[in-house]
Amino acid sequence: MSLFFLFATGCAGPAGHFSKAERVAGQIITDKQQQALGRIEPFSVVPAEQTLRYRLLGEQGLATSHPASGGSHKLDSISHWPRTGYSELLEKDQGDAHIVIDAQEPLSLSLFDALQVAAANSREYQDAKERVFRAALALDLERNTFRNILFARGESQISTDRSGEKTRSGVENSASGGVSRALQSGTQLTTQIAFDLVRMLNAGGSSSMGLQADASIAIPLWRGSGRHIVGEPLLQAERDVVYAIWEFERFKHTFVVGVASGYLGVLSQLDQVENAEDNYRRLVSSTRRARRLADAGRLPEIQVDQAVQDELRARDRWISARQAYARTLDNFRISLGLPPDARVTPDRDELQRLADLARARLDAEGPAASASAGKVPPADAPIILNEPSMDDAGPYELPEQLALRLAFDYRLDLRIAQERTFDAQRGVVVAADALKGELTLLGRGFTGERRSLGSAALPDARLRPESGFYSALLSLDLPIERIAERNAFRNSYLNLEQRVRALQEQEDRVKGDVRNRLRDLVEFREGLHIQAQAVRVAQRRVESTSLFLQAGRAEIRDLLEAQEALVGAQNALTSALVNYRVAELELQRDMGVLKVDEKGLWTEFDTMEIRHEGS
Repeated sequence: MSLFFLFATGCAGPAGHFSKAERVAGQIITDKQQQALGRIEPFSVVPAEQTLRYRLLGEQGLATSHPASGGSHKLDSISHWPRTGYSELLEKDQGDAHIVIDAQEPLSLSLFDALQVAAANSREYQDAKERVFRAALALDLERNTFRNILFARGESQISTDRSGEKTRSGVENSASGGVSRALQSGTQLTTQIAFDLVRMLNAGGSSSMGLQADASIAIPLWRGSGRHIVGEPLLQAERDVVYAIWEFERFKHTFVVGVASGYLGVLSQLDQVENAEDNYRRLVSSTRRARRLADAGRLPEIQVDQAVQDELRARDRWISARQAYARTLDNFRISLGLPPDARVTPDRDELQRLADLARARLDAEGPAASASAGKVPPADAPIILNEPSMDDAGPYELPEQLALRLAFDYRLDLRIAQERTFDAQRGVVVAADALKGELTLLGRGFTGERRSLGSAALPDARLRPESGFYSALLSLDLPIERIAERNAFRNSYLNLEQRVRALQEQEDRVKGDVRNRLRDLVEFREGLHIQAQAVRVAQRRVESTSLFLQAGRAEIRDLLEAQEALVGAQNALTSALVNYRVAELELQRDMGVLKVDEKGLWTEFDTMEIRHEGS
């Protein structure tokens, strides 16, 4: 290998090193994705230039405090900035590039649009991706320990020696290059060749060239020998990348469910605003009607005052609901990675699609309605309370043992806890090895001669293996003093027990998560049926009370109470719809079966397939 190649390799510019790190880490992540997930998906940590956030800032004219608000590519250049070609690596084709902005209208996002926007813009999501990339870079560094390590250095020195009888001045030039290699057995190999060129500046200007080749080997025979000891840091780094990929996959499950929950929460808040507005309008109408009836002498003045008070309360609730919706929407925008002042709203039709989905999956009437229908038994008849059954259960209300089996098979955080117990076991093995003594075989051989000012008059040196120097040394260090190693060995068992307890705790948490989500589904399904029935009853009550009021058979208070019950039932029904849908997603998240791609879009678990397997 030529010195020119060594020089060129060592002097690659920042752009070359940046690109090499990108390629190496990207290949590691691709390989480990296949190992960890059984599939490969695009993965990049390069900041995107054309994200929705950046486009909104420009299209909607939003306020910013610093150029960095639009992305790192908007930062002003600073002195001594390395020319890495960083800006050229910025991605142009983003997951939210299909979203078109109309500067004159608010941007309405569907649920799937919101998921893609979050994957491209969320700071939390980008941080999670970068943790995977950092683990890949750490693995590359550990792998480098067992690669051929090339080195080359040189120096030139001018010196004058006046210590002797004669003054000697001269120039000493030296250069050396070589390669070292560590093997996973513990063996260390080093080879080096050195050149010297010495020229006297006085005493006749004599010169001489030195040439020396050197090779050494160190073989541990006791402590620190064997692939299971020497290669442990590399093995752990390999596993850490797999863990990072699993953690990112688990993060995606949690993240998209959080985005969906936030999105549906915003819609629920919007529905409350609309319900409050409808209620406010009804109460304004009721107040006007009460005023006319009172003017006609058909209604006492006190009932008019009651209507006015309820109208004022309705206005207060309407204003509070609007402000609560605005706050919730701002927080949701921030969670997507968008500015809170961006004119971005959820698609109102998603709530209707959610209601249609619920009706398709669940019996619209449910047991609450059927229980109240038909002939009413006598008041003194025995009262039998019917427990919630699985007859009208949704598709994700699985038997508990089946749900737990799925969670044990697919929960990646549980798998990480399981694998870390094996890491702790290996830690005990490594700590036990450190208790041994050191027995090392050292070998060295060199031939040739070096040159200095004192040997400038000698002939040029040559490599002569037959006249070289060779040595072998067997070094023994008995394990007499091992206090630190003894304590580390004992600590390794403590670490193992800690990992075992962490696994037990994680397993119990998984069980608790799944069991709670199954309970939530039952509770929210029953609540959905109850609230649907409550809305129908409240609507009939408002209609009948309004007719009775016109006929003089009811008081205004009755109508006000009926309208209050209706708005409460409407809000509760929307909450029940959202709660049941979110509980379905949370169960899939907690079982680990929700699949999320690189764009943040999910694929829900097909329960029919697993039910057939279970039967």
